[in-house]
Amino acid sequence: MPENERELIRFGTVGSPQTTPTSGTPAAIEHSRILGLDHLEIAWVRSVSASEKTCAEIRAAAETYRISLSVHAPYFINLNSQTADLMAKSDERLLKAARTGFLAGARDIVFHPGSYHEQPEEQVYERIKQKLLEIRGILDEEGVEVILRPETTGKTAMFGSLDELLQLSKEIPGVLPCIDWAHLHARQGDGSFNSYAEFADALKKVQTALGDAGLKRLHCHLSGIEYTSKGEQRHLPLNQADIQYRELLQALIDLGAEGVIATEAPEPFHVADCLTIQATYRHILSGGEISRDL
Repeated sequence: MPENERELIRFGTVGSPQTTPTSGTPAAIEHSRILGLDHLEIAWVRSVSASEKTCAEIRAAAETYRISLSVHAPYFINLNSQTADLMAKSDERLLKAARTGFLAGARDIVFHPGSYHEQPEEQVYERIKQKLLEIRGILDEEGVEVILRPETTGKTAMFGSLDELLQLSKEIPGVLPCIDWAHLHARQGDGSFNSYAEFADALKKVQTALGDAGLKRLHCHLSGIEYTSKGEQRHLPLNQADIQYRELLQALIDLGAEGVIATEAPEPFHVADCLTIQATYRHILSGGEISRDL
C-alpha cells in the first residue's frame, strides 16, 4: 500500500527496475517493494511466454508484497492491420497478453492500438472499435476479467489521441485509456500540452467522458520525451526533458485523481526517475510548493 493513506496514486516502473538483483518478475516485484514502490507494469513487449507455473509465482509474489500489476502487451499489436494474416496475429498477441496477465494477477492490459495507414480517422476509429468489441467479447466469454487499455500515442500518424480513446471507453465496457502524458505532449509537436491548465483540462475531459469513476481508475505513463514536429522520437531522463511533471502532479492532486503512474525512463535513470516522480508527488501532497520557473 502507499506510504500514506492520503496517497491516491501508486507508482512503479514499466518493466523490472534495473536495480533488481536477479532476473524474473517475482524478483522484480520483491525489489519494487524494497524500493518503496507500489506497482509494476510487466513489460511483455516482445512476446508473451510465461507458463501457468510462472504466472502463479508472479501472482503470489504480488499478493505477498502488496504490489499491483499491469501488463504492457507486445508492441506489434495493430488493430488496423492491413492484411488478414497480420490482423489475426495482432488479435492473438492482445488475447494472449490479456489471458496470461490475468493468470499472473494483472488487471490492466496496456497496448498501442494501431496506425492510421493514411486512412480517414473516422474509418480507422470504427475498425478499431469493432476489433475491440470482438476481442472484449472473447475475453468476457472466457471470464478473463481485465481492463483493456489502449495507450495514447506520441505521433499523429498513430491512432491514439485522448479524444479517440475516451470515445472508445464510453462505447465499450471493459475498455479504459492508458494516458501517456509524455506522448500527448510529444504528439503536439510544438511544445504545447505541457502546462497545469492543459493537464487539468485533460483530466476534466476524462471526468466528463467517464464520470468520477474514470478519474478514480487512471492508468498513466510518465517520463521525459524527445520529439520533433512529427511527434515522439524517444524517451528521455527527466533531467534532459521539458515535460512539466510537477504541474501534472499538482493537477492530479487538485482534481482528486486516483490510480497508477508507471515510468518508462531509459536506463540508468529508470528507477531514479520513478522515485523522483513519487517523491515529488508526496512533497506536493504534504503542502510543499512546486517551482513554476522550469
